[in-house]
Amino acid sequence: MCLGIPGLVIAMLDGYGNQLALVDVEGAARKINIGMLDPDQQRLSPGDWVLIHMGFALEVIDAAGAAEAMAGLELMGRPRDDPPAAGVGDAPAARVSDASAARVRDASAARVRDE
Repeated sequence: MCLGIPGLVIAMLDGYGNQLALVDVEGAARKINIGMLDPDQQRLSPGDWVLIHMGFALEVIDAAGAAEAMAGLELMGRPRDDPPAAGVGDAPAARVSDASAARVRDASAARVRDE
């Protein structure tokens, strides 16, 4: 088992066999390799979510899966005697940061306009 961190695709990057994406991970832009995804999953667009481990996208997920993964990571980082924050671990799609949620809305709106 490995830990995966959710990232929001900002853009696909040129070069490297079209296997690099720029993603937002809790407000930090990161370059990741998408080469480990199944070929049919490598057509990512801004607004798509991926689960990242060691700089590689391992799985395409949705916003609910991203929230669940982040809630699990936050829960694991909490001391045993520190109760979970409201919303963390309450439901599979516990929460996404306000900034990430805004980026998803903006990316979704842009995708709808482009279609």
